[in-house]
Amino acid sequence: MNGPDRSESPGDGYAGGRADEGDRGPGDGPRRDGPRGAPDGPGGNARSGPDGPGRPGGPGDPGRSARRDRPRPATAPRVPTPRAAVEDSGVSLSGLADPGDPAPVPPDLSHDVLKSLLGAWALTACSAAESAAVEEHLGDCGPCADEARRLREAVGLLHQPESLDLDPGLRTRVLGSCLKRRPPRIPVPGWAAPYDAESARLDALLQDFEDEEWQAPVRLRWFEADTPASRRTTVAGVIAHLLSVDGLVAVALGLADPLAEPAGAPGPAGRTEACWRAAPRPPARSVRELWREQSHGLVRTVSFTGGHAGGLPVSYGDFALPLHDAMLDRAFECWVHAEDIAQAVHYPYDPPAPRHLHRMIDLAARMLPTALAERRRAGLSEPGRQTPHLVPAGAPGRSLRLEIEGEAGGEWLIPLDSPAAVGSAELEVAHVALDGVEFCRLAAGHVAPEDAAAGLDGDRRAILDVLYATASLSRM
Repeated sequence: MNGPDRSESPGDGYAGGRADEGDRGPGDGPRRDGPRGAPDGPGGNARSGPDGPGRPGGPGDPGRSARRDRPRPATAPRVPTPRAAVEDSGVSLSGLADPGDPAPVPPDLSHDVLKSLLGAWALTACSAAESAAVEEHLGDCGPCADEARRLREAVGLLHQPESLDLDPGLRTRVLGSCLKRRPPRIPVPGWAAPYDAESARLDALLQDFEDEEWQAPVRLRWFEADTPASRRTTVAGVIAHLLSVDGLVAVALGLADPLAEPAGAPGPAGRTEACWRAAPRPPARSVRELWREQSHGLVRTVSFTGGHAGGLPVSYGDFALPLHDAMLDRAFECWVHAEDIAQAVHYPYDPPAPRHLHRMIDLAARMLPTALAERRRAGLSEPGRQTPHLVPAGAPGRSLRLEIEGEAGGEWLIPLDSPAAVGSAELEVAHVALDGVEFCRLAAGHVAPEDAAAGLDGDRRAILDVLYATASLSRM
């Protein structure tokens, strides 16, 4: 956006005319319009001053008067007016000259001097009078106008807007470089690295929040029985939700439960409701310290186990996950709810690193056969064109090929008729292709199955079952 230019009267434009008629000498005739260099009089003679026809060096000399009184064509300027430096100075605009004041009279400078001022003019470092002289000269001199345009473009390259946010991959690169020089005495297990990274990213997002941002409204979304569900809370309420559900992993590891009185319903929703009810007032900034301390404790504890506790069961109430999958589940929830918070405060937030996102997608794909079986037991699944049939455990069965695109992608064969069956390319009846982030948002309940941007081929009923089963993986 351009700043305030030189003060101009309503009648004068950038075309290069004088600021007003008062600048013309008493002997100057009325201003004439016409092509540049056209004869002024009927006979083509130069304009005469009071001393007679133009004498060399006299007031009527065409070489002297033409520069002062030659009319400018009413066309767009060849070079845009430079941005006023006051835009970047922070100085109040109230001290500037009133727009009705006459423009500064440009000094009579030689071509060489004006050419030497082009660099300063492009940087808006000239005085008002010098800028006026340069701008008038640019209307007459083509080479200088071209040079001024190139200088202005070069100045633009010096002021490229840069994001104040750090590169999301900077932390990983710095840590990787440090660990190459000195390997950690107690390394974080590979299956806990996604949670370590996502909890750190969320903590970095929260660190500069003001009190009003902690109370910004956030809507949690998920799917229940093929129906969208939601719950309204605040940024602080989301962190309290993560604190209470991460507590399931903490209890499995023998750490303290963050809830003073555990809920009667031990699942994520019951614990979250109990946490919200127990708060004497809406949770605010203090909840971040509790969640942060707990997340550090989880990473530290699983690191001290040497990675051997990955098979430890973590109960979610209705189901259980081994510890290595539970940590992936918590990493996924950190990312999903961090996006919810970032959206509430209008802040951009990037997906996880591809290697971590691939692990999260793999967990969801491995959970799909069980989710499909639960849909059949609940009467939510209908037979496709080919009749479902149970097969012995470990035997191949009807399958859907799930293709995830992008750096975190891959292919998974999802058995359709029994969670104990093995996916088979020979018995493939359908094919679904989705972007990795789109698949994760479907699994988080943020995208309706019918609205998912997916490529579909094969048994339509089987495809819908898998899409709805993916959405059913979501929870509050």
